[in-house]
Formats: sequence, C-alpha cells, structure tokens
Amino acid sequence: MSMAENSKDYIAGIYRLERPAQNPLPLIFDSPHSGREYPDDFGHACPAEMLYRAEDNYVDDLFDCVPAAGGTLLAALFPRTYIDVNRAVTDIDAELLHDPWPEVLRPTRRSRAGTGLLRRMVKPGTPVYDRKLSVKELKQRIEKYYEPYHGALAGLLDEAHAAHGQAWHINCHSMPATQPDFCIGDRDGTSSGADFTHALYDFLKGLGYRVNINQPYKGVEILRRHGDPAGGRHSVQMEISKALYWNDTTLVRSTNYNALKGDIQKLVLFCASWAEAQSAVDLAAD
Repeated sequence: MSMAENSKDYIAGIYRLERPAQNPLPLIFDSPHSGREYPDDFGHACPAEMLYRAEDNYVDDLFDCVPAAGGTLLAALFPRTYIDVNRAVTDIDAELLHDPWPEVLRPTRRSRAGTGLLRRMVKPGTPVYDRKLSVKELKQRIEKYYEPYHGALAGLLDEAHAAHGQAWHINCHSMPATQPDFCIGDRDGTSSGADFTHALYDFLKGLGYRVNINQPYKGVEILRRHGDPAGGRHSVQMEISKALYWNDTTLVRSTNYNALKGDIQKLVLFCASWAEAQSAVDLAAD
C-alpha cells in the first residue's frame, strides 16, 4: 500500500487536508507551523502566550483559497513547539532528554539554539520545559505526529507526480516583522527548478512587495525531503513577514489582513496557472 493510500483527509489533532472538488492540479501547499491544537501531554512550563508567538499565526487561513483554485492544502493541527516537522528527525537536543537516545543523534545549530525537533527554548532565556523528556515521550510524538504529516505530504506529491509527471509544492510560513515582505527559499536551487522560484519572485515583486530569494531563509527539512527538481518535484519555502498582517503585541490580525489575503489569492491563482500550463507542456511532449 502506498503512502497516498495511507493518507487521510483529516486526523484529529494531527492534520487536515483540503482537496479540490475535481480535477486536482499537481499543486500542493502545506502549512506545518500554524497548528493551534495543543496536546494535553505537552507539559510546557512557559506561558502559553509565548508559545502562541512562536506559531505561524493564521498562515493556513491565508491560503484557504487553494482548493478553490484546483490545488491541495495540507495543514498541521499541532503546534511547532510540540514537535517541529520542519526539522530532521535526528536533530534532537540531548539536553532535553531524561534518558540516552538509543539511536544516532545529529543535532544542528538549531538544536544548539534550542529550536530543534523539540523546542528547548521558547525564546532566548526562556525554556519551554521545567523537566526532562523521556525517550518514550519523544518517540510517541514522532510516531503520532511527525511521521503521519510527512507521510501525507509525500503521498500528495506521489499522487500529483504519478498523474502529471511533475509536482509543484509551496511550503508556507511566516517570519519576524524585521525581514523583507516575502522570502522564497529553494535551498540554493536544490529543491526547485530556478524557473519556478523566479516566477514566484517576479509575481510578488509585481504586486509591490519586497522579496528575497534564500535570504534569510533557504528552507529546511521539508524541502530537503520532498524537493527533487531533477525528478520533477519542485518545492519552495515561502516566508511571509508578520508585519503584513499580524499584531505581535495584541496577538490579533491587523487591519491589513484582508488585503494581504487578497494578494495571496492572486498568488495561488498564478501558481495554479503555472502548474496547469506546465502540465500541458509535459502532456504535449509525451
């Protein structure tokens, strides 16, 4: 049985998957960090408000037009501070564990900063926990949350690629307000073809936004796992500045929210046109 056959449209507390009514395009958007359902066994010691600030607040809502445009939207329901699906499963901070991890650990600078697979620091100087986590606890989070999310995303890309020969994937995030308006990451050209990356760049610039490519964010584990431009799988990470839509003091959407959402809809329609046109080219070549 394939990953696509294993994936469901909704798993309580894990993810929701919204598909178009018919004729899906080979276009998948995913929002891995906008989850707001906090598991009962989280056991965090820091104030909940600090955890809310670490979310990609309302990014899933900004892209809720995707199914109407013919694409598919996958959104995590759990928070990134509980377990982060955009980190490698080996990127574990040993300082968090009560017991020795039974497998090889490959902590990155993110773990050393407290923002690895599991958050140790909600912000500099403020730990998430006042306790150590057991190996059993971490393994449960990986098996129940991390693996189903990646399995669902892999299944969607498999389906799209099997039907069309190519797939286009936009991994959606928000970033601190001090950054440019948008940052498009393709891991220095290793997760997406340059034509798709630069088409997105040109479109957003045409709407009047300040846009960077791979600065300050290139993309992390989700792009590494699922992007394969040589194999016809194009994955980009799209970061949106919170300054465009969010008040980080009051933790509510700003008055510009609807205007940004309107521009996101234009972007989604552009991506749909791109995927449809590219699919037509591939069919003609066949």
